[in-house]
Amino acid sequence: MPPSIRSYDPADFAALYKLDQNCFPPGIAYSKNLLKYFLAQAGAECLVAQQDSAITGFILTEENPPLAHVVTLDVAESHRRQGVGSQLLHESEMNLALRGVRTVLLETATTNAAGVAFWQRHGYRIEAVLKNYYPGRLDAYEMRKRLPAPEPAKPEPAKFKGEKRS
Repeated sequence: MPPSIRSYDPADFAALYKLDQNCFPPGIAYSKNLLKYFLAQAGAECLVAQQDSAITGFILTEENPPLAHVVTLDVAESHRRQGVGSQLLHESEMNLALRGVRTVLLETATTNAAGVAFWQRHGYRIEAVLKNYYPGRLDAYEMRKRLPAPEPAKPEPAKFKGEKRS
């Protein structure tokens, strides 16, 4: 059964912080203060994947249409390769597109082969190498994806006098 996706609630913070610490090595994982900072930004959106009562993943983005940035995408190790990250990303990209975002960018370590492959499978392209982006002189790829404009809503056909709608 796939997890449900919902918006972040401040009561989730401790679980999200712990998950981020487990997903990334020291220096790449966010400090409590930095994670709180990103969550509090005016253009921030955080979606949480939850199965039963457990948080299995989350995606945090910041937007300033027409641009958005994936701050982090974290999935619990026990739930990887089960579509949780793809589900979070899909939902986030749909929300961003509806709010006028046309380009999404992110950074990922050049040594994170699984992460790079994940992003590429979802249409992200490597645009640049950011030298010494992470502590320990670790380089990152800047990756980007162009989002399609959402389909305009189709108007409902005109109702004629005496016509019944079902």
